[in-house]
Amino acid sequence: MKPARLIILTVAVVAAGAAAFMAMNLKRGQTVVQMQSETVVQKEPVVDVLVASANLPIGARLNEESMKWVGWPQSGVVEGFITVEKRPEALKELNNAIVRMPIFEGEPIRPEKIADPNGAVMSSLLPSGKRAVGTEISVSTSAGGFILPNDRVDVIMVKKSDEGAYDTETILSNIRVLAIDQEIQEKEEGQKTVVGTTATLELTPDQAKVIAVAQQMADKLTLALRSVADAQEPDSVVAKHLLSGEAGEGSVQVIKSGVIQKLSTSQAPENDSH
Repeated sequence: MKPARLIILTVAVVAAGAAAFMAMNLKRGQTVVQMQSETVVQKEPVVDVLVASANLPIGARLNEESMKWVGWPQSGVVEGFITVEKRPEALKELNNAIVRMPIFEGEPIRPEKIADPNGAVMSSLLPSGKRAVGTEISVSTSAGGFILPNDRVDVIMVKKSDEGAYDTETILSNIRVLAIDQEIQEKEEGQKTVVGTTATLELTPDQAKVIAVAQQMADKLTLALRSVADAQEPDSVVAKHLLSGEAGEGSVQVIKSGVIQKLSTSQAPENDSH
């Protein structure tokens, strides 16, 4: 082989070897850089929080099937959550407790939404300052029997005037129904509605006085069912002319033939002795 050709072949082999060496070093460098750029993800500590395992309506009773422990991010645990560290026996302690406000599946169970399992049901459901008052109902006076616990209603008084005509007046507005007869929960889907004879309403003290007077003077009290969209409207409407002593002065209401007379204590008739 000629010397010139041998030199060219040698240079080519050396160049190929150098190129292969450089490529290998470059690949190793990229691998090192890639490994150094990977982010290390650390899991946040979790805390076992007591949650509802089903939708729980007002008046429902808690049991071990309707509650469960669920891992909750530690940073998301707020005051009021029931945790396994603070109340490890909560499943047993809260068994049969009464639900005061709706709790949805997966929602943490908070003490303010439930009531003592040993307490009375109705008084447990009443917010502070409210009163429970019952009034008679029928199919014709309760929206055909479609009024259920937790619905909102207007109370309409129907009274026959001296001339024989019927007068109507809305004496209470947007009132929450606590119970129908002894039922404090809405019926499950597919169950037939049972028409009750008594509706228990959630009232303020003044509203309780109004309905007590209306029950004595009205020919009929009718409950008008309201839309769920009205739930946020005020429920403080009161027929004030049915209240006695409204301005702070002593007074007596006399109901005669369905007509109210408000007299001061000095004008009140004395007991008839005969």
